[in-house]
Amino acid sequence: MDYQKLGKKLKNVLKLEKNPVAIKWVSREPRNIHKEEGKSRFCTKLDKAMNGEVFYSTADEEECMGGLRYTGMKDPKEFPKNMRSGAFLVPGGVYKTIPAVQRSWKGNMAIEPNIFNAIIFSPLITVEFEPDVIFLVTNARQGMEILHANAYDSGSHGLGADSSPICSSMAAIPYLTGKVTYGFGDIGSRNNMNLEDEEILISIPASDLERITNNLKEMKTKTFFRRKDS
Repeated sequence: MDYQKLGKKLKNVLKLEKNPVAIKWVSREPRNIHKEEGKSRFCTKLDKAMNGEVFYSTADEEECMGGLRYTGMKDPKEFPKNMRSGAFLVPGGVYKTIPAVQRSWKGNMAIEPNIFNAIIFSPLITVEFEPDVIFLVTNARQGMEILHANAYDSGSHGLGADSSPICSSMAAIPYLTGKVTYGFGDIGSRNNMNLEDEEILISIPASDLERITNNLKEMKTKTFFRRKDS
């Protein structure tokens, strides 16, 4: 499948301002892609790829507990107790109590730890590997059109993300469920990414990308989706 061509088609048909990002989990560190320099958060890595960078990262380059935990880069049992309990989130105002943290975390999906050694990030329009998940930043209408395109020929519904960090909601969940996932981001990603207030987040399993992109193009020819400015 020509993911570069699909990326350009998707960006054009939706009139996206930001590049979709291709994400792939790998068991071996790639030789033909450079390793990220220094540490950053998973959400910041997405920003880097949207801005044109192609790189891979391991647990050593991840500075956020969520990024390590939910993408499978580190076993949560290895974290200090205050991090495993979520106590560190209470003083910052993310949750009022530790029980609230624990209840919320029960719904967060995570990739099994220690089965992958690295994650590769690339703009979709220049990707040279077969991705697992495609991450997009869109406005509300563009997000709505993606959800309709997903249902257009399948009747499938997307999954609405809750307050879970985007390393779970926009990476682990679409990877593990094979479902289109959408949401508003969490406070961590909103504080660390270059996101506008009105932007929303969408992740598409790579196996659905061609179908959804073709559906978007076909839908634009139909009455309900024609627009005066198109």
